[in-house]
Amino acid sequence: MQYHQLIRHNGIEPLFHAIEMSVIAACNHLPFHLHAEGLRGTGKTTALRAAHALLPPIERIKSCIYNCDPKNPHCPQHKNLTQEEIATIGTEFVPRPFLEISHSAKIASVVGSIDLSKLVNSENSTAALLPGTIPQAHRGIIFVDEINRLADTSPELADILLDVMGTKPGRIQIEEAGLPIVEMPVEISIWAASNPDEEPGRLADVRRQLSDRFDLTIPVKQPSDVTSVQRILNQTSPDTELFQTFSIPKLDNISFRDDLQQILATIYVQFNLESIRSIQAIETASRLEAAISQRNTAQIDDIIKAILPTLSHRVSTQTIEQILHYLDLIKSHQEIPFSLSAGVIAEHTPKPTIKKFSLSRLQQFLKQLIKLLPKFPSMSALTANTKRNEDPSHHQPQLKTSTKEDIISPPKIATPLSELKEADWLQKPEEK
Repeated sequence: MQYHQLIRHNGIEPLFHAIEMSVIAACNHLPFHLHAEGLRGTGKTTALRAAHALLPPIERIKSCIYNCDPKNPHCPQHKNLTQEEIATIGTEFVPRPFLEISHSAKIASVVGSIDLSKLVNSENSTAALLPGTIPQAHRGIIFVDEINRLADTSPELADILLDVMGTKPGRIQIEEAGLPIVEMPVEISIWAASNPDEEPGRLADVRRQLSDRFDLTIPVKQPSDVTSVQRILNQTSPDTELFQTFSIPKLDNISFRDDLQQILATIYVQFNLESIRSIQAIETASRLEAAISQRNTAQIDDIIKAILPTLSHRVSTQTIEQILHYLDLIKSHQEIPFSLSAGVIAEHTPKPTIKKFSLSRLQQFLKQLIKLLPKFPSMSALTANTKRNEDPSHHQPQLKTSTKEDIISPPKIATPLSELKEADWLQKPEEK
């Protein structure tokens, strides 16, 4: 199914939005890594693979297997050529790469190895390198399905991804015995998907370093309304025209004001964020939000919108709530300093109101108590029982002192009277 035909129900809409953000970034020479996390069968992999149709073609030096940009060649064969020499070779337009790394992949096939076809050529035998998946995906996308499992079962492949995603652009190093080491930059956006409810669990719990490399982590959920399910079954979408007009704005035209950068710096320091990548991701995501909204300047609303997908895999839910509260205070123009002191957030958080137990409610309680008194045992009966218990001739059962007895706690905490209805204040004795 084509990308524009997929159903954008409420459970998967954030993933479509994130995909389009990453496509815009990739087409602006800025890798933007995306991780979709959700239950099996929710359409994560289908949406990510179908997004290949959004990618516009690239122009490369003719026949370059490394997809060298004519304006910025990077491969061993072309990086030292002049523009006149490149013009002599010529250029061509090819589809933007969209490749996948499977769990059974070997390091040689992912990074690169000796080109056996040239080595065994009887007429002109030569030792040459054959680039792997990553070098061939330069200026494009690499998709890794069930990345949490790959990080657990193939740590060597996860280490390679760490190098590719560690900087922007990333780097790759190809090593083979008898040949010089080839090291080159790679401009690749990594897209991934995982099921957190299956072994080995969430990517952040399996390989925290790798999880931190992702700019966005998007939770994907199943559709929650009948109409969306029917549309999925019928494979019909009313949004076809919307995706046919998808365009790529220029990020260079999107400004990010100094005061917004100061806010991000304050968040990083005062909320003890570990990774500087988190703040960089927020800034990039905010600029992309502005670009999608066809604005030339990022706003604080763009930052607020970017907080959850950029930080959900990095910090606790409580920290995210505190950051969002701080941003709301800034947005409402309250006089909150950029440099937060201890307790600033708490001081500006509305205090909960305490319900008071009024005199009128107490009077109602006493009236109900008087009505129920005849139902309780008389005082004379209680006195007789007391004397009977004090009679030494009466058999007194021995208390059990065994430490093996189970002690059962009350089923729930008692509810305060102020939170009960008057009718529930007292319970009548059970009729026998």
